[in-house]
Amino acid sequence: MKRQLLTAIALVAPLFLANSVQAGNNQDLQRLLSTGECQRCELSEVNLSGAHLIGADLRGANLRGANLTEANLEGADLTGANLAGANLTSAFVTNVNLKQANLNGANLTSATINDSNVYQASMNNLTITDAEIYNTGIGVGGPGTQIPDWE
Repeated sequence: MKRQLLTAIALVAPLFLANSVQAGNNQDLQRLLSTGECQRCELSEVNLSGAHLIGADLRGANLRGANLTEANLEGADLTGANLAGANLTSAFVTNVNLKQANLNGANLTSATINDSNVYQASMNNLTITDAEIYNTGIGVGGPGTQIPDWE
């Protein structure tokens, strides 16, 4: 009886774990990971923690609430992408095109952001604590923006 119960749990558990870890559209996620291109993809709530998305084409993609912790986005094109509520903690965001992107409520704690285009991007309620930001139009101030600890 115990063996049958354990076998049943072993067979069903991956289904529950897959649904809790993955969100968005699985085909879109696979396309992004295999080709580096995924324009207008549905990737909300997806876990891309530690992903190497160097030069990825994510124009117009929905990454609302995505986990991009420690992701490398160097040279990625996120023009018009929805990154509202995304977690970019310790992400590497260099030479990234974020033109007209929605970054409202994004967490950029300890992120490295260099030479990125944020022209006409929406950036309300950003968390930029301990972020390193150079040559990018993100600054301290504005309602809801958390001021980084410079000490």
